[in-house]
Amino acid sequence: MQSSASRFLNLSAMSFLNLSAMIFPVLLLFLRASAAGIASDTLNNGGNITDGETLVSSGSTFTLGFFSPTGVPAKRYLGIWFTASPDAVCWVANRDTPISNTSGLGVMVVGSSGSLRLLDGSGQTAWSSNTTSSAPAVAQLLESGNLVVREQSSGDVLWQSFDHPSNTLLAGMRLGKDPRTGAEWSLTSWRAPNDPTTGDCRRVMDTLGLPDCVSWQGNAKKYRTGPWNGLWFSGVPEMASYSELFSNQVIVRPNEIAYIFNTSSDAPFSRLVLNEVGVLHRLAWDPASRVWNTFAQAPRDVCDDYAMCGAFGLCNVNTASTLFCSCVVGFSPVNPSQWSMRESGGGCRRNVPLECGNGTTTDGFRVVRGVKLPDTDNTTVDMNATLEQCRARCLADCSCVAYAAADIRGGGDGSGCVMWKDNIVDVRYVDKGQDLYLRLAKSELANRKRMDVVKIVLPVTASLLVLVAAAMYLVWKCRLRGQQRNKDIQKKAMVGYLTTSHELGDENLELPFVSFEDIVTATDNFSEDNMLGQGGFGKVYKGMLGEKKEIAIKRLSQGSGQGAEEFRNEVVLIAKLQHRNLVRLLGCCICGDEKLLIYEYLPNKSLDSFIFDAARKKLLDWPTRFKIIKGISRGLLYLHQDSRLTIVHRDLKPSNILLDADMSPKISDFGMARIFGGNQHEANTNRVVGTYGYMSPEYAMDGAFSVKSDTYSFGVILLEIISGSKISLTHITDFPNLLAYAWSLWNEGKAMDLVDSSLVKSCLPNEAFRCIHIGLLCVQDNPNSRPLMSSVVFMLENETTALPVPKQPVFFSQRYSEAQETGENTSNSMNNMSTTVLLEGR
Repeated sequence: MQSSASRFLNLSAMSFLNLSAMIFPVLLLFLRASAAGIASDTLNNGGNITDGETLVSSGSTFTLGFFSPTGVPAKRYLGIWFTASPDAVCWVANRDTPISNTSGLGVMVVGSSGSLRLLDGSGQTAWSSNTTSSAPAVAQLLESGNLVVREQSSGDVLWQSFDHPSNTLLAGMRLGKDPRTGAEWSLTSWRAPNDPTTGDCRRVMDTLGLPDCVSWQGNAKKYRTGPWNGLWFSGVPEMASYSELFSNQVIVRPNEIAYIFNTSSDAPFSRLVLNEVGVLHRLAWDPASRVWNTFAQAPRDVCDDYAMCGAFGLCNVNTASTLFCSCVVGFSPVNPSQWSMRESGGGCRRNVPLECGNGTTTDGFRVVRGVKLPDTDNTTVDMNATLEQCRARCLADCSCVAYAAADIRGGGDGSGCVMWKDNIVDVRYVDKGQDLYLRLAKSELANRKRMDVVKIVLPVTASLLVLVAAAMYLVWKCRLRGQQRNKDIQKKAMVGYLTTSHELGDENLELPFVSFEDIVTATDNFSEDNMLGQGGFGKVYKGMLGEKKEIAIKRLSQGSGQGAEEFRNEVVLIAKLQHRNLVRLLGCCICGDEKLLIYEYLPNKSLDSFIFDAARKKLLDWPTRFKIIKGISRGLLYLHQDSRLTIVHRDLKPSNILLDADMSPKISDFGMARIFGGNQHEANTNRVVGTYGYMSPEYAMDGAFSVKSDTYSFGVILLEIISGSKISLTHITDFPNLLAYAWSLWNEGKAMDLVDSSLVKSCLPNEAFRCIHIGLLCVQDNPNSRPLMSSVVFMLENETTALPVPKQPVFFSQRYSEAQETGENTSNSMNNMSTTVLLEGR
């Protein structure tokens, strides 16, 4: 018989064991829950993560977990996002089958069969990787952002998210297809910014001819990069300019034709995103400001719209004409009346039919230089042929209409052969474009040759006449040797003066020179009757060179705030820039203390003389104002991106926007402009120059300027054009300036109240509202939030493009009187090139 002590010990032991049995599972569950909260990048066979838990890549760059889009809390998705920016979702598993948060928590499970499964709260499969394996599998989120499932023992990859892109292409991902199986790796847009459902836009690799990246919207082809030429896609030569940051590669193998980009170790994190309206953005992460900067986008402008000019049409966004489209040599518009109305989709037809046939070769070729090669869907490609062999084969095939080199690596004329049949479509001029050899009839070529002969004979004849004239001139020169010696001294002084700045100097620059004596004669000795206006630079005079050439002459005053550097800057810069929305420099002069610039004469004065004048503003109806807005944006785009220099204007304002006889705008006054070289995107100065009200906050306060500084100034001007009010907003005392007033109306849903009352009859509400929206985007405080001018031009030209929501701009209180702000008489402004207030940056 057990003692009481023994029974007590036995009972105590049993109680302890029973208690342990109860506590241990709870403790184990607690430990597992604690472990789940510790970020891991791997799920083993049979493992799972529940809504609220995450996988984090080894370097913490990417996170996998559940999320709800902004404003849609009822729907849950499994996705991968950039850890530092959770809104940057790069991949979504169940984009078309969201989990309702009312059905319970979702779970991702690594199944015993090697598949990934996403289960909703009721245990139903919302998504599966549809993979099988006889061996245990593990899932791992890699530092590249790729979610892979591999066999645990062999390490063989069974499935990976990189093979199933959503709307984002990351470094190392493929955009392309497998020709043998038909498998495709393509981007598809979200339906809306807060809806990951598969949208209407796709980005694919077209492999019918040469590899070409194409954007589709529904069944319509919207944009293509141009075929890969071994170095870049022929319509995107700027790819070469950022090769130090992003390496681009097209792989062509029997089982794979694909585009891949990779980044250098010191490059910012980058991703390609296809948005809801089919625009592809290359976004780069700025860790300092924690924002995504738009590095590039496609399409860029109207000439990127697919088949903009139809068959045998040629698009040129920098043309001086109001029409972007023309026909290639030897062709004319199919419907000239529609063409004149900018409806150019009907394309062009031959002036003379081809003469191929009867065993004779009577046709020839005319080269079209510097273009994006046409769509290669209807082509024959031979990568082993020479360009000469390509020519012979094209001539032997009566259906061949053009040929070009398929690969431009190695220099020379390139190698490989691509031949177009029946027609060519989607051709545009681009910098560093390729040569396209266009087939023409023999008679057409003969006409061209006769024209070429005329082009040669006429200059030769003219040269002989010039020589005769020169001989006569020498006789006359001997009589006026003293006067000519004085002119030579002037010119030498000017050339030496302008080349003292090595930053802007160009020894090969052909400087337009006008003698001081000719200027005195042209202006009737600077008669007050010929004075057009007066500004910070000095006075502006109207003159007449020769008999019929009207000019505007800007004369630097002795007490001007602008001086030698600004004068030199403007001459050298504007001589290098040619665009229909930039004022044209005709000449310059330095004689002693006199410094003068000679411009084309623009009869309609400056923009401020219209929009701020109660009577004259009525002459600018809405179509004219919208044309001016778009013209200014194209001029800025040329300065920032499309010219061979990157120029920041720094003093953009209505008085520096001149209007020609057709009311087309021309940007003037480059005295304050600055050149950016190489990969430079921003600069600082201790000498802040510009006009109060039009300067961006970061420039006015800290001296930091970039192309986004000009974007800010453009936004102010845009709002002024729409409202007919100055930035100072003197007629409404409740607001510090026009930006505050516009923002108040926007927040109250009364944005259209901003529109000038004189536009009531001619205004198109959708266009005006869109312009106000774009203006507010341009004047946002953070320069990284402002769009590039390429985006602004695209938004103005494409009404269906979705626009981001603007943020509240910074409002500066008015510190100067209007006269102090501008330093000019705006009502007298014509060809008034500069007005400046100097501020000290902090």
